[in-house]
Amino acid sequence: MKQTWKTAPNSEKYINREMSWLRFNLRVLEEANNESHPLLERLNFLAISGSNLDEFYMVRVAGLMGQMASGLAVTSGDALTPAEQLKKINKLAETLMKGQQSCWAELRKKLKKGGLEVLEEGDVKTKEKDWLETFFLEQVFPVLTPLAIDPAHPFPFIPNLGFTMILSLERKTGKEAMKVLIPIPNQIPRFVRIPGKKIRFISLENLVSLFLDRLFPNSIVSGAGVFRVIRDSDLEIEEEAEDLVRVYETALKRRRRGNLIRLKMNATIPADLKALVIKELKAGPECVVLVDGILGINDVSQLITNDLPGLLFKPYTPRYPERIREFGGDIFAAIKAKDFVVHHPYESFDVVHKFLSQAAADPDVVAIKQTLYRAGDQSLVINALIEAAEAGKSVTAVVELKARFEEAQNIKWARDLERSGAQVVFGFLQLKTHAKVSMVVRREQQKMVTYVHFGTGNYHPIKAKIYTDFSFFTDDIGLAKDAAHLFNYITGYVVPEKLGKIAMSPFNIRDRLIEMIMAEIANAKAGNPASIWAKMNSLVDAKIIDKFYQASQAGVQIDLVVRGICCLRAGLEGFSENIRVKSIVGRFLEHSRIYCFGNGHALPSRHARLFISSADLMPRNFDHRVEVMVPIENPTVHEQIMGQVLAANLKDTLQSWHLATDERYYRFDPGPEPFSAHDYFMTNPSLSGRGTALKEKAPSLGHFSRPTARVAKK
Repeated sequence: MKQTWKTAPNSEKYINREMSWLRFNLRVLEEANNESHPLLERLNFLAISGSNLDEFYMVRVAGLMGQMASGLAVTSGDALTPAEQLKKINKLAETLMKGQQSCWAELRKKLKKGGLEVLEEGDVKTKEKDWLETFFLEQVFPVLTPLAIDPAHPFPFIPNLGFTMILSLERKTGKEAMKVLIPIPNQIPRFVRIPGKKIRFISLENLVSLFLDRLFPNSIVSGAGVFRVIRDSDLEIEEEAEDLVRVYETALKRRRRGNLIRLKMNATIPADLKALVIKELKAGPECVVLVDGILGINDVSQLITNDLPGLLFKPYTPRYPERIREFGGDIFAAIKAKDFVVHHPYESFDVVHKFLSQAAADPDVVAIKQTLYRAGDQSLVINALIEAAEAGKSVTAVVELKARFEEAQNIKWARDLERSGAQVVFGFLQLKTHAKVSMVVRREQQKMVTYVHFGTGNYHPIKAKIYTDFSFFTDDIGLAKDAAHLFNYITGYVVPEKLGKIAMSPFNIRDRLIEMIMAEIANAKAGNPASIWAKMNSLVDAKIIDKFYQASQAGVQIDLVVRGICCLRAGLEGFSENIRVKSIVGRFLEHSRIYCFGNGHALPSRHARLFISSADLMPRNFDHRVEVMVPIENPTVHEQIMGQVLAANLKDTLQSWHLATDERYYRFDPGPEPFSAHDYFMTNPSLSGRGTALKEKAPSLGHFSRPTARVAKK
């Protein structure tokens, strides 16, 4: 008898969230081993896998350890206790870290042949040592602070991600041996490049080791090791705090003293030094990791140099939409002519800057409202808002202070905006404002016209070059009214009684999606075509997953592109056999969220119900964030997002991984006609921004058939 989702226990229904994330990071690491990528790009993937793992332990593992410490009897979606999860996490993380070190060893050899060498102490030539000594004395020595460890000098606090040398020293005068710490300052690059025709680097710890006699001229080093700590980075905010900015400034300082989560030491550290570090840091055995290789593997990104262009991806310059050029660069005229979408990073983020800078300079623009989640270090978006406010326009900026690891930058932007005369709103204490919306109100022929930008990504110029996202521009009256309701909710807590077109969290995005899924179930039961295509970063929400299971069992064909975490089990007979899940990991980071429902027609179809969103399918996006989901009704934009972007993602074989029933991901076999969605969009124009050039259509993707997951042979 076939098992149904209604009777399956949670342990069988759902994949563990944390394990799914670790498997995503394994896919990132596999790109570092992908020989079709240039060597320095492979090195970048390796570094990303390292920084990803650090953040995972700082946030997710820290949360689980906090649950254990608090004695909370909380289980995961798949019914595991925090202790059970930690055991599985550490085991898979160990596999991941061994893979990282193996990859680093292999890449280091290949890079040496390719013209880039990373030196050990014994590899340094005499002339190089002379230069390094000067560099050490002038650039490094002044900022090093040796710290003795004895009864008069207790073990110091080691900050999060602190990288430290520990030494045993014996005095030449025969006095008692001593222990010393040397914190390695992060103000100096981890890798120092040696001048010369050849590209040669040495790590900072090896550089310091070369000249320890300059630090300790009367001592002999009898033992040495290095260690690195990871601490809890999560912020605990008191709900009753009156001044949100003040609370976050305090919390940022507290972050530096978070609880120890992970202690990594080099495998060759002497036993007495290892024991001392473990004792002084009060590290439990589950926190201690010995690394046979390089600590802080994310730092290898510093080795990426433009001096070896043959070892990098061929540079790519984003296209600028012809439609805007046809209107002389007037973006409002272009929007008034027709809605359009800009597909980042293949099309330029300058369009978003242009939208706001033109609004700032336009005397007919009355007001600008803008959400700001992540804006980057030097955002043109912020500058345009400041310019508009100084020009006397009404500017409202919703600055989200809970953008993890960018809180300090956002506080700075908030203060700069306030000084310019903008109205700065910090959103909600309980909700994170994650929606990406910009609204410009313009006086035209004695009436007010509103232009809106809805984005799936952040207003961040650097990330817009590597994240695949949409910027949707429209002057649709219904969407404009909904955008106004959204801002009124954030700034004045005015709960919208009814939204005309968009769905909005924390109110009804989940409900709207379930409504669409149920409609496909009804189509299947009525004998009509029933299918769902969706693309997202993460799929975690149990209510949505259960509806997907129900739809699969009703005969709905479901194809999901989930880059990262996926808690849904796909392809189980009698349970989810009509669901296929793939993940794309490649040159660009897939970030756009698209939800497409057949609406009684086989996909792709012009009749499909299509939405873009800032929200992934996660409880936090539905219940604890302000998000938007926007219907796409313009035929050309509809065709671009569904028939071009979604179809190409589903067709991709070169960067795709198939989620199997054993919870693991297997790389697709490229097949006789390999296809890369990233290459396709870099070489072919998109539809809605083409204007009169639309007659030069991109090459057809061909007749679309439901993709077959051919797993590459080992």
